[in-house]
Amino acid sequence: MSNVLVLDPKARDRVGEDRELRSRGPVARVDLLGLEAWAVSHPAHLKRLLTDNRVSKDARRHFPAFEETVQRWPLWLWIAVENMFTAYGADHRALRKLVGPAFNHRRTQAMRPVIQQITDQLLKQMLLKHQAGGLVDLRADFAHQLPMDVIHHLMGMPREWQEAMAEPVGKVFDTSLDMAAALQNGEALKALLGRFVEYKRAHPGDDLTTDLIRARDGELRLSEEQLVDTLVLVFSAGYETTVGLIVNTNRNLLTHPRQLEIVRRFPEEATAAAVQETLRRDASVAFLPLRYATEPIDLPEAGVRIEQGEPILAAYSAAGRHPDIFEDPDTFDVLRPNASAHLSFGHGAHLCLGAPLAVAEAEIATRSFLKTFPDAVIAVDEDQLTPVESIISNSLSTLPITRGDLRSGAAA
Repeated sequence: MSNVLVLDPKARDRVGEDRELRSRGPVARVDLLGLEAWAVSHPAHLKRLLTDNRVSKDARRHFPAFEETVQRWPLWLWIAVENMFTAYGADHRALRKLVGPAFNHRRTQAMRPVIQQITDQLLKQMLLKHQAGGLVDLRADFAHQLPMDVIHHLMGMPREWQEAMAEPVGKVFDTSLDMAAALQNGEALKALLGRFVEYKRAHPGDDLTTDLIRARDGELRLSEEQLVDTLVLVFSAGYETTVGLIVNTNRNLLTHPRQLEIVRRFPEEATAAAVQETLRRDASVAFLPLRYATEPIDLPEAGVRIEQGEPILAAYSAAGRHPDIFEDPDTFDVLRPNASAHLSFGHGAHLCLGAPLAVAEAEIATRSFLKTFPDAVIAVDEDQLTPVESIISNSLSTLPITRGDLRSGAAA
């Protein structure tokens, strides 16, 4: 099919690419690493399709090219896992019911002191490193470690397992990998989590992994495959997306002095607003693969007919800057009245379970970072900041930080 937008696997111009996607209409054809799909960038159409019973995430049942695709497509793991991310209908409801209690409001509130404790310790180490004369990287030294520690606390994973997890989880989002590297990484991650399940069987605790091992829904017991793949989902979703949210929120504040001043004056309310505005303007997940039409879907307002079995791609970052919904959408404004109307955590049955936890982490991290580093500035020019190489993730590979007087001295 002609006029297909080829998405950049290295995400070198996310904002420009999203603008081009929106210019092609609310629903447009894209090439996602060699797989064509319908990308939905208009929030109204996206909400409709995310709640449409004719749209499934179960590739095995509703994507005719499934077997062929998992043999050649670098993002094979995103459609091949068997967990609530790829489940449909009753299967999805049953799997979500098993994981849901770990991320409910009560559990999230109970985690806040844990998040604060981890945050304080990481910032103390970061401050000591800076005082010793070293540049600090907000991503590597802080945003990378905080969600990792939080999710490992929830899952009951000892520290000696944590670093082994970081690389394969990060690579799940790396769309610059070829098929061989992506296949090797996905298999290595699943094998590692399989060994972790055996460890937890021998060392149960008060954690989500132990709960999942014991889980039953009526007469249905999680299969070993579903158990391991559920852990793939929880670790991946709980890590990379929250890293991006913390990095993006602080980058936005440090590059918008007037907005930063509002946050400093009203740290509770305005920090929460800054996180929501970041989710709108710079969604941590730019594109989320994939969904499939279970029957033909006509979208006359978009001039589009999605045929049965065709893939659908949610374009969250493009939707967050849509001018039909958000006035002056490229501007970062913590006082924006409708920022929370974003769809960055999804919508409908597959709304992200971990959204409240991710928001809590980002709010605590941002508030605490600005208090610990009251005169922080980005240590390089903005054009030197490089994106994470991913169609899926929307963040920076590094965010070097220094003190304002040191940056001024270097510039002089």
